[in-house]
Amino acid sequence: MKKYFILSLCIAAYCTAIGQVARPIISIIPQPASVQAGKGSFILRSTTAIEISSADADARRVAGYLSKKLSSATGYPTPIKTSATNLNTTGNIRLTISADTTLGTEGYRLTVIPNSVTITAYKPAGLFYGMQTLLQLLPKEIESNTAVKNVSWTIPAATISDKPRFGWRGLMFDVSRHFFTKQDVKDYIDQMVRFKYNLLHLHLTDDEGWRIEIKGLPRLTEVGAWNVKKVGYFGTFPPPGPDEPRDYGGFYTQNDIKEIVQYAKERFVNILPEVDVPGHSLAAVVAYPDLSCTPGAEKYRVRSGEVIMDWSHGAPPIALVDNTLCPANEKVYDFLDKVMTQVAELFPFEYIHVGGDECPKNFWEKSDAIKALMQKEGLKNMEEVQSYFEKRLEKIVESKGKKFLGWDEILEGGLAPSAAVMSWRGMKGGIEAAKMKHEVVMSPTDFAYIDYMQGDPVIEPRVYATLRLRDAYKFEPIPDGVDPIYIKGGQANLWTEQIYNMRHAQYMTWPRGLAIAEAVWSPKKSRNWNDFLPRVEKQFERFDIAEVKYAPSVYDPIITVKKVSNDQLQVELSTEAQGLDIHYTFDNTFPDKFYPKYTGPLNVPKEAFSLNVITYRNGKAIGRQLNFPVTELQKRVGRK
Repeated sequence: MKKYFILSLCIAAYCTAIGQVARPIISIIPQPASVQAGKGSFILRSTTAIEISSADADARRVAGYLSKKLSSATGYPTPIKTSATNLNTTGNIRLTISADTTLGTEGYRLTVIPNSVTITAYKPAGLFYGMQTLLQLLPKEIESNTAVKNVSWTIPAATISDKPRFGWRGLMFDVSRHFFTKQDVKDYIDQMVRFKYNLLHLHLTDDEGWRIEIKGLPRLTEVGAWNVKKVGYFGTFPPPGPDEPRDYGGFYTQNDIKEIVQYAKERFVNILPEVDVPGHSLAAVVAYPDLSCTPGAEKYRVRSGEVIMDWSHGAPPIALVDNTLCPANEKVYDFLDKVMTQVAELFPFEYIHVGGDECPKNFWEKSDAIKALMQKEGLKNMEEVQSYFEKRLEKIVESKGKKFLGWDEILEGGLAPSAAVMSWRGMKGGIEAAKMKHEVVMSPTDFAYIDYMQGDPVIEPRVYATLRLRDAYKFEPIPDGVDPIYIKGGQANLWTEQIYNMRHAQYMTWPRGLAIAEAVWSPKKSRNWNDFLPRVEKQFERFDIAEVKYAPSVYDPIITVKKVSNDQLQVELSTEAQGLDIHYTFDNTFPDKFYPKYTGPLNVPKEAFSLNVITYRNGKAIGRQLNFPVTELQKRVGRK
């Protein structure tokens, strides 16, 4: 009798396990507004078709995207059938444009039952985002660009109702510090829309290169788009010699821009162009030296990563070469009028970003022309000089039918009347602008700067600051005490001084781009770190199949060092990811799971040269080995 009882328990446990396997966990980023799990699942088969009830060209294009994605990974034909009525939905995926305005322009409803899948939206953009959710419900092999065999293409039954929290959900891609090709930009767009981003901010001009063709100003791209190739830590290079070839860089022709804009539009992405002035303008000054206040500007060269600013006194920096346009020079405003006319024609988005950040003013202080301007206009300081420039530029931008947007430095000296502010130096500038009833986009360094290191400096490519995934996930675009009506949304910024190629651009964007995506799409109440991190790990599996590079820094140990006596260091270790074992050694060997496991603070042996650590999960190495010389540990005493 006892044997039968035990056997019954085993059978019940087995059935329970089978039942659990039969109901997969629904893991989606960004987290939808509402998810209700159903019973059973839909199976995608070779006979499955996509049905569409609308003749709308955008809706048909969504169906085309879905068909191509499904066909590529499954090998099934997945045809598209178009008809307004009497479609046979059994075994098929149906895309429907509805009159339900509550879904908004980007919302959708996804219904999966065992015999059909339906995506309903008020506008085609909603169908597009519903499609992205549907793809995340499929097995990870759906990310393959070639057919994968022996996969059960099941989609768990569910009802998902979803729409974004913010209309501005952006990523900034700096294509000036290092040039990225037209195809690179398209690839970046394809990656970002998977997580429902709808805005790409292109930083098109800076000291290292002018990247957009402006007709009538050919030297901007003939001269301003090229520098000397240097490899290493950008910002530390010696000045290039006169014989070193200036053949590194590139630019987008106006036809290239039109092609990129159209490519983005077809994926429901707006492109925000940025022409960064009056600082960060060395490439323009090199092309046309008479735009500068400073005599001798004709000797300047486009920056190749050498030191051109002294930051030892904080911001704004002290310029070693004058990288600014001259606010007292009428030729500058003629130049900007010509540039903004063409930029406005090329980019249909309603805003033009004009930069305004980190403008050094020490050369202005020496300029007789600036002193005369100050006397004429009653300007009291250099901040008001920049404000004068910004207000004139705002009129130029608005004359082209566009809205004026700049970094939060444009607040200094008085804000132009209709200017919108992108707050990057924390949230303070955005709060100030919102209280003045100006539109604000939040992109603060402490949450949204994805060019920062995302793990420990001993293993990450060196940058001047760190932003871990957990901190990025804390991003909340609406600060307390601010009227939400003025907060348009938020974005992450990828500056590329230290980013030389697309693989590294991917590495820096993901997974922190997932955190920002959830911050700007999902309801605030639904966001939860402990729920988010396992969903990130599911995306890692998908990135692997899609061959998209990402940072595994969440698995790396986080180290805290303190002194417990005059000559005794103590180390504490932790990780962002859960369920990890940390193994360590002080004996200059490479630890694995057979080495001591971290269970509490470690006293560093006095003669030790380094602490080496690695993480495991369920007996398998999951993190990268980190090696901390004791000299490095000593430097970190007291740091958080």
